Amino acid sequence: MNSLKGKVAVVAGATRGAGRAIAVMLGKAGATVYVTGRSVRGKPSALGRPETIEETAELVNQQGGNGIAVKVDHTLEQEVKVLFERIEMEQGKLDILVNDVWGGDPLTNWDQPFWEHNLHNGLKIQTQAVHSHIITSHYAIPLMIKQREGLVVEITDGVNYDYRGNLYYSLAKISAIHLAEAMAHDLEKHQITAVAVTPGFLRSEAMLDHFGVTEENWKEATKIEPHFIASESPYYIAKGIAALSSDRGIFQKTGQILSSWELAKEYDFTDTDGTKPDWGDYFNKTFNGKAKE
Repeated sequence: MNSLKGKVAVVAGATRGAGRAIAVMLGKAGATVYVTGRSVRGKPSALGRPETIEETAELVNQQGGNGIAVKVDHTLEQEVKVLFERIEMEQGKLDILVNDVWGGDPLTNWDQPFWEHNLHNGLKIQTQAVHSHIITSHYAIPLMIKQREGLVVEITDGVNYDYRGNLYYSLAKISAIHLAEAMAHDLEKHQITAVAVTPGFLRSEAMLDHFGVTEENWKEATKIEPHFIASESPYYIAKGIAALSSDRGIFQKTGQILSSWELAKEYDFTDTDGTKPDWGDYFNKTFNGKAKE
């Protein structure tokens, strides 16, 4: 339970969804977790969701970790720079970085080809989900290099370079994979690990709201979307990343594309309901490994 005691983590984009769950599970393992995002009490982000980084920090504390909420827009270099200056001053090091900044769902139109898609929204997806990750890693990595160890996790969608059904969405998610691969190459001599990790069909707060269900009765949504039966809670991937962070042999995985379902098999954990969802197997059997039409 205290495998990460003494470790310092940053979860960028920890307001809700996978980011929130990852922060909580790292805290449960004993880590000090800086939870960042744009939504704070009394001032939500442009997404207009009710979740806040303060709530996430409180959940981290409830699990025995040390949650520290810091309002940061990771597309703004100065704000990111100040964040890591603060961490260096307060902690003197950084052990784990999780790049989970996204915010692209309301910007993505799945029914339009890229030349008809709103260009501003498409480019904004790249700013929020790619540029922000680069900026964050740029300022985080020097803290890891000083101690010649660390873990960088790029949260993505999918385990390959296949088209995801929308040019802008696809470009962002594939870029996260390549960021992990490229960083792994540059960081190899410093013994710092970089990996990309994907969840399956994620039951985020927004997805539950979309279907009008809760985590308690989520299966009701399968009446609307049958594939939701293979979905997973945000804590599934979170448990996987906590396990990765605690693995002393993690460097052997540097540069790899990992998934929640494969990590569950390797580290033998279950989702919050005791099941082991396998989106990869479900997807391959249902769609024959091809993108959904």
